[in-house]
Amino acid sequence: MKNKKTVRDLSDAFLKGKRVLLRADLNVPMDGKVITDDTRIRASIPTMDYLISKGAIVAVCSHLGRPKVEGYTDEFCLGPCAIRLGELMGKFIPLATDCVGDAVDELLEQATEGDVILLENTRFHKAEEKNEEEFSRILAKPFDLYVNDAFGSAHRAHASTAGVVRFLQPAVAGFLMEKELEFLVNAIENGTRPLAAIIGGAKISTKITVLEKLLDQCDKLTIGGGMAFTFLKAQGYSIGSSLCEEDYVPVAKRILEKAKEHGKSILLPLDLVVADKFAADADTQIVGVDEIPSGWMGLDIGPLTIKELETYISDCKTIVMNGPMGVFEFEKFSKGTLELIQILATMTQNGALTIIGGGDSVAAVEISGKGNLMTHISTGGGASLELLEGKLLPGVEVLDDKV
Repeated sequence: MKNKKTVRDLSDAFLKGKRVLLRADLNVPMDGKVITDDTRIRASIPTMDYLISKGAIVAVCSHLGRPKVEGYTDEFCLGPCAIRLGELMGKFIPLATDCVGDAVDELLEQATEGDVILLENTRFHKAEEKNEEEFSRILAKPFDLYVNDAFGSAHRAHASTAGVVRFLQPAVAGFLMEKELEFLVNAIENGTRPLAAIIGGAKISTKITVLEKLLDQCDKLTIGGGMAFTFLKAQGYSIGSSLCEEDYVPVAKRILEKAKEHGKSILLPLDLVVADKFAADADTQIVGVDEIPSGWMGLDIGPLTIKELETYISDCKTIVMNGPMGVFEFEKFSKGTLELIQILATMTQNGALTIIGGGDSVAAVEISGKGNLMTHISTGGGASLELLEGKLLPGVEVLDDKV
């Protein structure tokens, strides 16, 4: 996965005047037509800047959201992304009315060296997610080479992430893709020890494989968030009405037993912020894990856990965080996640390598305002998780290998 060619492997003479199909990840959160977080747009710009500096013509394609019907839907139009991209790059970015066909050809004919155009949402065509060969062919047809910089979509074998490579060569990685692979693969395989993983989020069912892999490769493993309650139930605790995947209690028990057999410790919550309902205005109290009142639910880790977690990872040189420690969207249950982020920020300043992956944990870091204090913030939720699991990503696997 790391031995892939990048835009750096293409000569300046080759790039000059070439029409580049650049797959970016502009799937940004929106409130109506307002972009609420432009992180992914900003992350895509270095590759664009590099290509246009070499005299290439860059056509950016991306999906946005999950359109339910075939064809154009105003809700999922990439217009706001074209405007924001233009603001950030200091130039007008025209938006094609489609991602294939005459609409693309017309803009390309008008473009000159150093121009950037944006193609409309690839998911307006159902053939995109089906990775249909004919759609891949017509998507590739106007272009001379392909660059994939959409790490957040690299785990999906869609036409614009994988299928297009059957018809368009060379096919290389952009700078963001290169950076994501470097940090996420190297952190697990070659990271400076001790290596800690902090895994949160709601469900163990979505993270079983990554937990088992990390247990093998990490020196220390912390489990928080909703998924921690399945583990607490496996240890025999009464968890009230907390989230629990009953079918996965035996799985959690197996993971805990495996850790014990291998002489590794898994840090689970010691105390919790519990609530009488799942709501921002819920009544709360802090209790030990053996004191959860009947009918109450745990929605954040407590102060004792935060303190223990800080001590537990204090000697670690590489830390990977994927998933929040609680329901950070509600202020009453955000303290555990935000204090963990502060701990990681301090550790980064003291020389540790810190990597944040997963949509919710990235959102929490952005809310904290400490994103610039982390070593690396991944733009891919599912992709970063699958990479940590050791899976091959279809959007990376199809790219050209270095000789």
